[in-house]
Order: sequence, then C-alpha cells, then structure tokens
Amino acid sequence: MRVLGVNALFHDPSAALVVDGRIVAAAEEERFSRRKHGKRPVPFSAWELPEQAMRWCLAEAGLRPQDLDVVAYSFDPSLAKPAEDMGLDDPWDHLRRVYAESAPGFLCTALPGLDRDRVRFVPHHVAHAASAALATPVTGPGRSTSVLVLDGRGEQASHLAGRYHDGRLDTLAAQALPHSLGLLYESLTDHLGFLRSSDEFKVMALASYGKPVHAEQLRGMIRATGDGGFTAPVPDWTAFAPRRHGGETDWPPLYADLACSVQVVLEEVLVNLARWLHDQTGDRVLTMAGGTALNCVANSRIWRETPFEEVWVQPAAGDAGTSLGAALQATLEGDAGLGDDGRLPEPMTTAALGRQWSDDDLAAWLHSAAVPFTTPEDLAGEAADILAGDGVLAWFDGRSEFGPRALGHRSLMAHPGRASNLERLNDVKGREQFRPVAPMVLADRAAEIFGDGPLPSPYMLFVHSVSPQWRDRIPAVVHVDGTARIQTIDDETTPHVAALLRAFEERTGLPVVVNTSLNTAGRPMVDDPRDALELFGSAPVDAMVVGPHLVRRSALFGGGR
Repeated sequence: MRVLGVNALFHDPSAALVVDGRIVAAAEEERFSRRKHGKRPVPFSAWELPEQAMRWCLAEAGLRPQDLDVVAYSFDPSLAKPAEDMGLDDPWDHLRRVYAESAPGFLCTALPGLDRDRVRFVPHHVAHAASAALATPVTGPGRSTSVLVLDGRGEQASHLAGRYHDGRLDTLAAQALPHSLGLLYESLTDHLGFLRSSDEFKVMALASYGKPVHAEQLRGMIRATGDGGFTAPVPDWTAFAPRRHGGETDWPPLYADLACSVQVVLEEVLVNLARWLHDQTGDRVLTMAGGTALNCVANSRIWRETPFEEVWVQPAAGDAGTSLGAALQATLEGDAGLGDDGRLPEPMTTAALGRQWSDDDLAAWLHSAAVPFTTPEDLAGEAADILAGDGVLAWFDGRSEFGPRALGHRSLMAHPGRASNLERLNDVKGREQFRPVAPMVLADRAAEIFGDGPLPSPYMLFVHSVSPQWRDRIPAVVHVDGTARIQTIDDETTPHVAALLRAFEERTGLPVVVNTSLNTAGRPMVDDPRDALELFGSAPVDAMVVGPHLVRRSALFGGGR
C-alpha cells in the first residue's frame, strides 16, 4: 500500500509518503521553494501544490506516480459550505472549494502518470486527527487514544474532539465556524502588527511579559460551552489596545497585557475541552494536532491539569502535518487498506523525515563552494570547544526535520551560561528581542534541571519550569517567566547531538546547550547544503558542522573562532 499524502489548500503545503504503514518521507514545500510557509493562506493560492515536496517523496522511495495506490488530499470539498453560511467574511473563499474539486486534475499534471481515480479526499480535521492518533508511539489499552484538534478552520469547523480505537475514529464533538480559537489568535497576531497564519508564536512569547488584566472581560466572550464546543467571537481589539502596523521596535506594556490575557483565556478553554473529552472517553492518552497544538504553554497546562496521564502532540501539528495524517488515514481505508487485516500504521518515532546527504556529497558541496573544512576525528569535542569558547555554531546533520521545530538536525547552538547569548542570537537571526531560545538537554539529566512538565520531551512542544538552582547557571535559555521549551536528547534518536552535549558538559559542567532554528528572520529553516552555506556566508556564525565536516569562519574569512 503506497500512499502519498498532500496538503495544499490553506498554508504550509507539504507531502508525505507512507508505504505499507511505514512513514518513509515527509517534507514541507517551503524547504524547497525557500518561501516561508510555502505560500500565503489566501484563496487565490489554493491551487498551488507542493510539487517539489511530492516529487522528492517519490524519489526518496524510488517510486513513480503510477506506482501509487492512493494520493490522499487533506480537504474534502464535498463537505465545504459557502463562507457566508459559516459566518466568514471572505468573498473569494469559494475559490478554495473550486480548486479542491479540481485537485485530481492538478495532481495528474504535476505527477504525470498518476491515475486521477486514485486521488481521495480526506476531511481536513480527520487528517489532523490521524496525524496525531495514528502516528503516536504512545497508546492506551486496546490501542485507544483520545484526540483533540484545534486550528483556524477546516471545511466547516475549527475543532474536532474524538477517539481512535483500533484505527477507527469516533468523532464526539466539532465546533462549527465562525467560532475558532485559531482564527481568534490569528486575528490578535494581525492586530499586534505580526503576520497572521505565520507569527502566532510571537504572541505566545510576548504574553509572558504581560499581565492578564483583560482576562475577566474576555472570559465573558471566549469560553467552553460544556458540550465539547466553545464560543470564540473575535473582539474589537482596539477596545484593549491600538492597532500596530508592524515595524515598530518598542513594546509598551499594554500589548503584552493583551497578549497575556488572550493566552490565559485560550489555555483555560483548551483545558476545559480536554477535561470534557476525558469525561467521554476515560482514556489514558490524549493526542493533539492542529496549529493551536503548537501552543506549548497551553499544552503544558493540559498535561498538568487534566486527567490524561500522557499527552502526545504531533511535531508537525500545523497544516503541514495533514499530508501525513491524510496518508495514514488512507492506509486504513478502502479495499487495500492495512486496517482490513487488523494492522495499524507504524508509529512516528522521529521528526527527521526530510532530505539528507552522504558524507561524500557534503564534502563535494564544500569543495564546490571553495570552502575550507576539516573532518575531525573528535567532531563532538571540537564543536564543544567552540561552544565552550562562546562561539555560535551552525549544526547541519542527517535528515531535516518535518515541522516547525529545529530538533538537532538544522540548528543554531550557543553557550547557555552567557545571558547575553539570547540577545546575540536574536540579532544573528534578525528577530524581536522578546523571543526566547530553547535548551537541548541530555534526557537522563533533564529531570534535575527542568521540572513540572512531561519527560522525555523530544519535540519542544511543552514548557518546563527551570529549577531555581539552575536558573543562574543557564540564563540564556530561561524565559522571563522562569520556564523553558526544552528538547530532550538521547543516543538513539540524535546520537551526534548527544555526544556534543556530553563533550560540552565535560568542558563546562552544563549538560545543556542553546538551540534555535537554523535560519534568519522571514526565511524557512535551512534544508540543503546550499542553504547552509548561504546562511554561513551572511550571518555572524563562528563555525558550522556539516555532517562529519567542520567549517570555521576564521579559515574562510579570518577572525572568529
């Protein structure tokens, strides 16, 4: 059973390939096109397909379009309603439905040889749900998990609460549009002068600097309704703070207070929705997807304050993950589905599902660019020396990550014991100074440093409080509220980073390094060697690891470490 999943309609176009229930490849179009989020989420772009990502997935498996059993498209136009019937103010929204109906033809044009009868539509929120519940390595008795999906919108809803049991989804609740926690947060993002459907994580970061002074007023409008749904009309934000238009560098407290107020109310609604779902299912495990599931502060409250014993969030929780979910769902349906013989897809054990290059290929790239490099016997030790000497290190290793988090394959690293490295890295990346950076930590050391959160935490989708005795030792990764969005590292999934962390601890006594994504502001994460070389040539990075090879700025430009 060879299934190609495709996400194209709204934003973050992507492709994923599942063969006989095993995830073979998954990638976002932005990593190929170098356009952040692949495209803007407007109706006029709904026809654009992740053509490069689709072709790469097939090439990675040595398949041709005619070899595919199914192409699963993560939107079902037959379920879509006119925008006015859903209370949405978008006179061009009908284009999305028209383009989705035409998707089989577009796909056959992009993938010559594909049989259009093999294209199937998977409802958007079902694709989100499958990306979490069918991919999770954590399940309850009888392979049951509860699943909670929240995002901006699907065909006619913004939310799904349900339960997967033996691969079958039972939908228990769905919130009809226009009420949408995702669209609410997007609207606030836009009001604060950020780019909507892109910069929502900036609002979450800004919220930590404020006080929830408007929370009580907002609770009167934004709340769970006790039946698995919620009400979330978009307020007149100007009643709380004047609109910002972007480009401003000062942040008066009233904006942080508004962000904090909305964040707190959002967290409360999500906790109540999760509690309601547990009341219906009694499950031990909750899985989550949808763009709102990237709100790691809210995820942590769900983990702490609901009866679920474990919470697993899809690393590519946004719309990119629906390509994977659509493919997984399709493996269980139809005449050739895995579900016919009682098998479920294999779990997702890593987000490293993208492109990679051999050591020789990487060396050839460096030679071609006339970049001097070495191939050290003790790469971890030399890299640790650079970090211990307060150098900024670019790290390019193995398969690229699927999803928005840098997880030790395309990362920028620095010394966590230098408080100034937060400002320094934000300057390197060209982003706002209120933005935090994250810590990587050895999994077997995490509990003593970071508490009050699920461990292990390999995908940076929860926040943990930093133990008081460690806050002064690793100030660069401690957010203003005393928390950190951690990634735990182990030898099985990220052996090279684990070796680096051990070498760094030998030199500094700290089993932690700063980790942020390998990109600069407004650009997608680095994916291929050319991207890495362009970043290294344009940003003040002291050294770069490229597979087993090490490039030093001092050898290329003079100066540096």
